[in-house]
Parts: sequence; C-alpha cells; structure tokens
Amino acid sequence: MIGKLTGKLDGVVEGGCILDVGGVGYLVSCSQKTLGRLQSANGTVQVLVETHVRQDAIVLYGFATEEEREAFRNLIEVKTVGPQKALIVLSGLGVPDLARAIAAKDRKRIGDIKGIGATTANRIVDEPAMQKWATGRMRPDDGQGAVAVPGDGGPGAGVAADAVSALLNLGWKRPEAAAAVARVVGRLGDDAPLASVIRDSLKELSSR
Repeated sequence: MIGKLTGKLDGVVEGGCILDVGGVGYLVSCSQKTLGRLQSANGTVQVLVETHVRQDAIVLYGFATEEEREAFRNLIEVKTVGPQKALIVLSGLGVPDLARAIAAKDRKRIGDIKGIGATTANRIVDEPAMQKWATGRMRPDDGQGAVAVPGDGGPGAGVAADAVSALLNLGWKRPEAAAAVARVVGRLGDDAPLASVIRDSLKELSSR
C-alpha cells in the first residue's frame, strides 16, 4: 500500500493531478483545497495517500494534511458517501469549517455544497461517528468554550473563543454559547469581525 508520495506536480486532471515521482507519474485524486496547495507550492511537493484497491483498479487519494485524510476516512464510512463525494465535501469546506458545521448540526452549510444536497448532508450530520469526529476536533479554550482545533488554518479560532467568552459573561451557558458561535462563524467565515460574531450569536440564542 502507498501511504505517501513525494515528487513534482506534473499536471492537473479532472478530480485530481498527476504526481511525478522519480519519473513515474501517479494519478492522484484529491480535493480542490489540496490541489490548490500543490499548485501554489514550488518544486517538490508531498501528499499523504489513502490507497483503495478495487476489482478493476487501484485508486490513490491524496491529501495535503493529516487532518484532511482523517476527515476523508470518516466521511467514507457514512452511508452513500463514497470517496468521490467525500472529496466534494472537502473541496467545499476546509476541515475546521466542516467540523464546526457538523458539531453545530448546520445541515444547510453542508447541503449547499454543489453535488452534495440535503439528503447526504443529513446523513453526514446525523452519523454518530461524524459527530464524534467533529466534537473530537473541538477543544476547550481556557475554559471559555469550544473552538475548532486548527488543521489547515483556522484564523477564526481566537474570534470564536472571544465570542464564547463574551456570551458566558452575559450569562449564557457554555454549550449554548459554543453552538451558537460555531453556527455564526460557519456562516460568516473565519475572518468575521468579533462584534459581528457576538451580535449574530446573540440573535441565534434569542431566537431559540
């Protein structure tokens, strides 16, 4: 089994790329996020590989980070979510955003990914193993709530923690505050201003 490849990006194909390793071209399927990282790198690149052996082929799936490979492994265990749909999900949402969306049960965020839809989004969110994976990627931040553990970047983590802390000071319970902030950051994005996150989180909490 192949677990890792190091070489040069030789070309981009539909759904992935060709990686030249010592003169041998490996066809690697990957998410758009991993492909973007490979294209922006200069010289030698490295991808972590998940090897799938079928009756008619050996398929290599490549990942820029261990966090993305772990997410892929969990996604393909969900009913009707095979490797290709898993890559579509990971192309639409980075690992921190995906974990936040699942933990907050934000079905719309996942369902809005082109090629996924509401039925698959529901299965992903409702799968106990995915909930366990998502909450496992959340860590307490100085006791003030939960934020996604940075994997392929997570500039919103500090904003999320500060927003949760502000809501706690206003009297909200930690689970409610953390869930509301996760939904808002998922909707507004990691670079949302703290004031906007707090304001929208309060709206979320007040509407429940």
